[in-house]
Amino acid sequence: MFSLPLRLFIAILLIAVVGACSSTEKAMQEPDQTSTIDDDRKAELERLYYARKDSARMNFTEADTEFMIGMIAHHAQALIMSDLADENNASSQIKVLAARIINAQKDEIKTMQKWLRDRDQKVPEVHIEGLNLMIHGLGEDHAHMDHTNMVGMLSPEQLKELSEAKGDQFDRLYLKYMIQHHKGAVVMVTKLFSTNGAAQDENAFRLATDIQVDQRTEIARMQLMLDDMTASTD
Repeated sequence: MFSLPLRLFIAILLIAVVGACSSTEKAMQEPDQTSTIDDDRKAELERLYYARKDSARMNFTEADTEFMIGMIAHHAQALIMSDLADENNASSQIKVLAARIINAQKDEIKTMQKWLRDRDQKVPEVHIEGLNLMIHGLGEDHAHMDHTNMVGMLSPEQLKELSEAKGDQFDRLYLKYMIQHHKGAVVMVTKLFSTNGAAQDENAFRLATDIQVDQRTEIARMQLMLDDMTASTD
């Protein structure tokens, strides 16, 4: 049999071993608990970030909304004008320009519709039948709005004149009227930027800025094309 001192030694050794195992097990568990806490804190910070981001995104004014609605209709008429290029025997140069304008205006219309939809605003839907532009989805307030009154928009008479022009005559008239149309869009952006509190929304500011830069660039390009055409006939 073991003597008493030896029994005590064994008991102490067993306690030490059990304690060591317990400490090891606790140490192995603690990183997981810490990781869980860190993940929870990270998730909470992410929620806070996106909540503030959404709040900032919703910082818009009635002027921003009206700009989007008006510019959608404005862009839509550019689609009508540009769709005439193929059927009116436009030059290859004008057809390329018209196709580029169609692609750009359609993309921006979708972007503006999304901007309105994301902010729970009424979203205008564009419907085109020949030379006729109809805007649906805005309710009675806009149902009978005359969009031709917007700056730069072609009158029904001008649109009819463009639709009846062919070949070289169409090319010149298209450039003349699209310059007028683009200048109107620039005026609309300038008015938005000069309105107190407007265009503070990041997406609205970026979109309006892009429209202004693109339209001015195309105005300069189209004016050069028109000048070249005029010079060649002198």
